[in-house]
Amino acid sequence: MSHQLSSSVLLLWHVIAFLVVSNLVYASSLNGTTIGHTKHRNEVIIAQNGAVASDDRRCSRIGKEVLREGGHAVDAAVAVALCLGVVSPASSGLGGGAFMLLRLADGVAKAIDMRETAPSFASEDMYAGDADLKAKGGLSVAVPGELAGLHKVWKKHGKLPWKRLVKPAEILARGYKISPYLGRQMEATESDILADGGLRSLFAPNGKLLNIGEICHNKKLAYTLRLISEFGPKIFYNGLIGHSLVRDVQKAGGILTMKDLRRYTAKQKKPLSNDVLGLKILGMPPPSGGPPMMLLLNILSQYDLPSGLSGSLGIHREIEALKHVFAVRMNLGDPDFVNITAVLSDMLSHEFAKVLKKDINDNKTFSPSHYGGKWNQIHDHGTSHLSIIDRERNAVSMTSTVNAYFGSKILSPSTGIVLNNQMDDFSIPRSVPKDVPPPAPANFIAPRKRPLSSMSPTIVLKDRKLKAVAGASGGIMIIGGTSQVLLNHFVRGLDPLSSVLAPRVYHQLIPNDVTYENWTSVSGDHFELPADTREALKSKGHVLKSLVGGTICQFIVQDIEHSEKNKGIGKLVAVSDPRKGGVPAGY
Repeated sequence: MSHQLSSSVLLLWHVIAFLVVSNLVYASSLNGTTIGHTKHRNEVIIAQNGAVASDDRRCSRIGKEVLREGGHAVDAAVAVALCLGVVSPASSGLGGGAFMLLRLADGVAKAIDMRETAPSFASEDMYAGDADLKAKGGLSVAVPGELAGLHKVWKKHGKLPWKRLVKPAEILARGYKISPYLGRQMEATESDILADGGLRSLFAPNGKLLNIGEICHNKKLAYTLRLISEFGPKIFYNGLIGHSLVRDVQKAGGILTMKDLRRYTAKQKKPLSNDVLGLKILGMPPPSGGPPMMLLLNILSQYDLPSGLSGSLGIHREIEALKHVFAVRMNLGDPDFVNITAVLSDMLSHEFAKVLKKDINDNKTFSPSHYGGKWNQIHDHGTSHLSIIDRERNAVSMTSTVNAYFGSKILSPSTGIVLNNQMDDFSIPRSVPKDVPPPAPANFIAPRKRPLSSMSPTIVLKDRKLKAVAGASGGIMIIGGTSQVLLNHFVRGLDPLSSVLAPRVYHQLIPNDVTYENWTSVSGDHFELPADTREALKSKGHVLKSLVGGTICQFIVQDIEHSEKNKGIGKLVAVSDPRKGGVPAGY
């Protein structure tokens, strides 16, 4: 009887999920796809040997060729990340940082922290309470870490020559087409692009923004990549490129020095591990978004599943759980500078999750003070994500960033590198109104400190075998977006493509608004939370605001249930989120 009941509930959820996803209007001008998958969608592939899901078709293909040549998942990650830094420069690149989660075929897992650090001359009160100074311009630039991290992990696990992995990005930098999504990012930041000499020369060479499909030539970046391919990261952190970069930053009013570059180190850490939903979830340790995401899953796992997360009530519960998560999140900071042992223990604790779950009211929502948060939120911004599984089933989940669109809004004219504005992810002391929580001391600036981040690269295991690689771009919404994709697949039973396509909702506690997708993406798909769901949420007291944009997820699932000779090698289903126009690749 109980088996029949659970089967019926699961069947009901499949119907509900189909109807929810069907609220998306799939009249894609690019490929004429429909929600019933009656026509092929480019955003999903099935591969036997290896697969890459990234934000850009060109980069996914580059990664696939690396895998086909016998490259390790790490080799492909290097090539794909460098490619994304060229063709998606508003989101990531050599001027930024990243988090990488690596799970080897032998079961060993590693977390590589290549997050940017505050310069040595940085201080808690360096902005004198002026948030604009840390948002853009030279003073917003932190010490870049992506290249150091990529080379560090490649030296340990790479199979192909470094030069082979850098070459495709160098070639692209000489001339690449502006993608539809990059075109949107350029339009959104047009005034900033025109105000900076470096960005203007690249994206508006004739005083007017390049159009989608036009060729962008970043010859300086191509030369920078060529030097990096020959001399490795030392020329960046203690050589010609570094000196040029520092000079450009200081000319823009920044405080970056050669000493900062020389002292930068990417850190290998132990991944977080959480047993939840019948799975083992591997995530990045602080200062990433890994702990908040695990707390969210722990809270939601307390319900009867899948029925407990179905319909508008399930979405209400997700939102309420997110509010609790964000209340706890701002107690985190760089563990090298702040003692976060107790709060991290809580965030991984199922007992703590039970306490928070009991505080969720199914009939109404509350003001931010109800959730116990002491501190205001930091609103980190855009990113890029890649997910990779190779032939041997080594897996990489990596999220990289320059923070806001085009980072500090400065392109180093000497090197062609877009500079990050990662200092904006720190909290700063400042006066706030009585009804607004103060900034979080755990995330205050200190020299060489790493700011708090929402980036949440994730690897999922089932019965000690690799099951999925996931992650997202999208700033503060990454925690919710990545979690929703995992819940869609592993709890609600949606296939990988539908798990990514389903419309998303977000909450970050402050402001006390539910943001829901209502936009048409570059692929021509329209994403929108159904009207009846919105009305149900409003009836519980939620304030809803539509969102043009959101998270961009890259998801690869391995079919281990039907794996070859029970050795854990199953077919791979790779999905790139159409919201950014990405396409996966595999063989």
